[in-house]
Amino acid sequence: MKKIRVLNIFVIFMLLVFSAQAQAGQVRVSVAKSMSNLCSNLIVKFQEQHPDVKIVPNFASSGALAKQIEQGAPADIYVSANPKWMTHLVEKGKIKTDTKKIFAHNALVFVGKPSTDAHAMGDLQKLTRVALGSPTSVPAGQYAKQAMDNVGIYDEMLKKGQLVMAKDVRQALIYADRGETDGAFVYKTDAMLAVSAKILFEVPLDLYNQVTYPVAMTKESDGNADAKLFYDYIISEAAHPEMTRLGFTLP
Repeated sequence: MKKIRVLNIFVIFMLLVFSAQAQAGQVRVSVAKSMSNLCSNLIVKFQEQHPDVKIVPNFASSGALAKQIEQGAPADIYVSANPKWMTHLVEKGKIKTDTKKIFAHNALVFVGKPSTDAHAMGDLQKLTRVALGSPTSVPAGQYAKQAMDNVGIYDEMLKKGQLVMAKDVRQALIYADRGETDGAFVYKTDAMLAVSAKILFEVPLDLYNQVTYPVAMTKESDGNADAKLFYDYIISEAAHPEMTRLGFTLP
């Protein structure tokens, strides 16, 4: 009986060892959807130098990702498209505050088919359907709502059913690109991915807060040296050429 008990303890110990080894070299990154292209490219470049490190990205709206992390979803690094959600996780005790930094900036634009008659915020009320990320969870939608509120058109367009809420900024872009809406509010970097839609106008910067992407490591990343290695890489100058190539503005 004693031998069986010792054997069981040994088996459990080895399972724990193998489990820890399986997690070694893995970095889980939760990134705002509008940064998926940039993050994917940086992962490729990083793994050219560190092929043994496995980066596992999770792309979604900033709000959805923050709620996942708050509820215990695994994440070593979080990149938000709005300081609000980073602040939310800081208040929930999920973030290593000494790692919180501004990663990049972006700008808000309105896209649609070239034939769409919309060249300024005042033209939007003439349109039938305008897409934007849902302001409840999508930062791009929050910036768009702020701009529309500042020119006094959001509530009226919402009441008339002219606004189409998307789950994230990329879905809003798809709606405009396919012609399912007359246009959409998206980030300038997303507009570069459109096939048919074009930038009809840039939203005046004085109508909304500067689009800011904060980045930080989570407290769950403690002890993960590879997560720190990847974090150090994406905030270093080595990542800057790819960021500017894709249209982001450096902090």
